[in-house]
Amino acid sequence: MSLVELIAQADERGLAVSGLACLDRCVPLLGGDDDILRPLWQSLTEAADSGDWGLGLEQARAGLDGSDPHDEAALLARRMLAAAPAERFLPQIRVWADACSVAALQIHRLLDPAEDEASCVDDRREGRTEGMSPLVAAELRRQITVLEVVAGHGPAGLRRALEVSTEGRRVLRAVVSRRTRNKVGPA
Repeated sequence: MSLVELIAQADERGLAVSGLACLDRCVPLLGGDDDILRPLWQSLTEAADSGDWGLGLEQARAGLDGSDPHDEAALLARRMLAAAPAERFLPQIRVWADACSVAALQIHRLLDPAEDEASCVDDRREGRTEGMSPLVAAELRRQITVLEVVAGHGPAGLRRALEVSTEGRRVLRAVVSRRTRNKVGPA
């Protein structure tokens, strides 16, 4: 099943997890620490209060204010955070999750030194994967895995979704670090 189909079939929690996981993997571009989105993850558990999402979002926005305004990848990540709905209800959360999916794939495409042969990330989301660059391929797999885990296990799948997101964040942090070193050059 394509990523587009998985997003179309996802429920409210699945969509919130999907969007949040995309944003979480892009936190290195926003200058945030690894736990900055933890309150949002906790707000997706069954025991969480419905207002926890909005409070967690406010905290994340306040804590993620540092990024290069001239960096296209960081700008896309900032837009993901800015566009997050204050309440995680359909249809707003569906629109946000879909936009986060596109933005995260585009960010990975921008940061991948390998060329991606597709003209746009929509091809990737629809299942056309020939000539895909490694970083984009890994992000696509992560997005699909997160949606499948939550669809198959509900709230019990949150832990695995967070693990997948954490792995992706580490990869992106390494890519961002390497890119920064290459811009600065040897000392």
